[in-house]
Amino acid sequence: MKTKLLGRTGISVSELCFGTMSFGGDADEATSAAMYKAVRDAGINFFDCANEYNKGKSEEILGRLAKDHRDELVLTTKCFSQTGPDVNARGASRRHVVKAVEASLRRLQTDRIDVLFLHRFDAVTPIDEMMRALEDMVRAGKVIYPAVSNWSAWQTQRAVDIQEREGWARLQVTQPMYNLVKRQAEVEILPMAAANGIGVIPYSPAAAGLLSGKYLGQASGRLKTNKMYEARYGEAWTFEVAEKYVAFCKDKGLHPVSAAIAWVSSHPAVTAPIIGARNLDQLKDSLASVDVKMTPELRAEMGELSRTPPPATDRLEEQRPPKA
Repeated sequence: MKTKLLGRTGISVSELCFGTMSFGGDADEATSAAMYKAVRDAGINFFDCANEYNKGKSEEILGRLAKDHRDELVLTTKCFSQTGPDVNARGASRRHVVKAVEASLRRLQTDRIDVLFLHRFDAVTPIDEMMRALEDMVRAGKVIYPAVSNWSAWQTQRAVDIQEREGWARLQVTQPMYNLVKRQAEVEILPMAAANGIGVIPYSPAAAGLLSGKYLGQASGRLKTNKMYEARYGEAWTFEVAEKYVAFCKDKGLHPVSAAIAWVSSHPAVTAPIIGARNLDQLKDSLASVDVKMTPELRAEMGELSRTPPPATDRLEEQRPPKA
């Protein structure tokens, strides 16, 4: 497993990040431990979590697994979502961020969070207030690197501008959705990250399993029964892309999951795609993505199977100039 520098932090992380959303949910503790061992054996030192995953159980399991070699790992977690009955037990206010970080530190059994993501953009809290919350945690030594997830490019750039103006620790990582059917990040998020030296760890590189082909022709399954995934991937064209993509991979002798992750990883702005699994069998194909030889030609061929998002200006004639 190769390593890459994470943004401008100077630290090296594995070229794949392991997402622990299944810990304590789809994966019981024994299965979680088996997957953790497998990814550590493969060379992964980078782990992604969130306080909302399985009501804190994911953090608890990850903390138990990591505590004996904590200094060898780069751990991330997130805060934003409702964590209790109190009306203020959510969001990115300084009050909630402080309480959320303290709770995550207990569950993870650690004295610091390497990368803390604000999991969503908080529309009712000013950006400078959110960035001050992150700065407070950095100054307290509880968070090393501030980060955001699911933020737009303008929101992220505004945050960086405020941090630089105030002399605060700046955002070092962003976590967008990015895969062969969800390519909006290519328009502004990835160029913005590259321009600012911000590390990028995209989630859902296999489109929640859509690109594996296992949901094609099925009337049930996670993409049909889970409202979030149905809204995200329920449009007919995404299944049409998946069908073409799976046939393409079969013709090329590629595993569709491995190739999908390798395609995301090959974008020059991407640091490490986040892989996840519910069991060891699923995990094998994701880990094998590092063995896919993703040439520029192969990347372009795969990209042609899906919809390329229009440029930020919507001037399509500049993206696809008319032929002479």
